[in-house]
Amino acid sequence: MSSAPPAGLPSVDATTPAVLALPGPVRRDDVPRLCDDVRALLEATGDGVVVCDVAGIGPPGLAAVDVLARLELAARRAGGRIRLRDPDPALRALLDLVGLRFEADGQPEEREPAGGVQEAVEPGDPPL
Repeated sequence: MSSAPPAGLPSVDATTPAVLALPGPVRRDDVPRLCDDVRALLEATGDGVVVCDVAGIGPPGLAAVDVLARLELAARRAGGRIRLRDPDPALRALLDLVGLRFEADGQPEEREPAGGVQEAVEPGDPPL
């Protein structure tokens, strides 16, 4: 005996960040649904982070940048943020070029130093 899968987004364990796999290529018509998915995942987990798997997003271009910028805006409006999983190096370079900074899954946040790293002052350095 089998049953149909439940409607809506799957339940997510609070210790694991929610993952949203972006199909490729993403069309402009998909963006409102994906933004709704990001908001729903943030609300369901309460974690504040949605990991966007961008491995299948398609060729890096301005369409991909637009989608990611809109998803980040939707996440921020919902009190969270997105983190990228498996970004193509060309996509990362393009995001840097347009001034969008995203954390990559498995990397330390840019706002915080990596664990165990301390800034040292060299003898003879002038005071700031």
